[in-house]
Amino acid sequence: MMKRSYVVILALLMLVLIAGGCAKKKISITEGENTKQSSTSNLTQEDLTQKSTKLTGNQAKIGEVGEYSVESGKITNEESKSDEESKSDRENIMLPANKEDKLKKRIHFAFDSYELTPQAKEILKKKAEILLNYPSIKLVIEGHCDERGTEEYNLALGERRARAAYEYLILLGIEADRLSIVSYGEERPLDPSHNEEAWSKNRRDEFRIVK
Repeated sequence: MMKRSYVVILALLMLVLIAGGCAKKKISITEGENTKQSSTSNLTQEDLTQKSTKLTGNQAKIGEVGEYSVESGKITNEESKSDEESKSDRENIMLPANKEDKLKKRIHFAFDSYELTPQAKEILKKKAEILLNYPSIKLVIEGHCDERGTEEYNLALGERRARAAYEYLILLGIEADRLSIVSYGEERPLDPSHNEEAWSKNRRDEFRIVK
């Protein structure tokens, strides 16, 4: 009888211990979940803080980039403006008298010819060098003839003489829109005399400067 009672008591003790263990386990699990939730909550808040900090940092960087871009634009505009002013200054520089004389220097032709002589080509090369350095200057090339031949023939010959110089200057790098041609034929003789010396002077191209 006592043995049976002892067994029953042991069984009850075991049940109590098991029940106590389960309850403790449940409490531990609950506390663990609560701890986990609390930890998650803290992490989320920390993450939000970090994200907020990062966002603020990014905004600051974007602001800096924006300001830099604006400043860069200003610098670019100022540089561009400076370049334009420099170009304008270069174009408005007074042409020295010696260079003006070279631009105006005549070239001459053989009788009934519009072929450029070696001397004429050298004169035109010097003109091209000056024109390249003074981009605002333009030239009008005037073709002339001596009095021999018909008026119509001499007008056509004068045009061919002016065009020969025009095309050679373009070959030397001068823009076509800076050059123009006109023929006066025999209408404007340099020397009105009626001899070979006068005629050789009158077979020419004149160069008029346009600024």
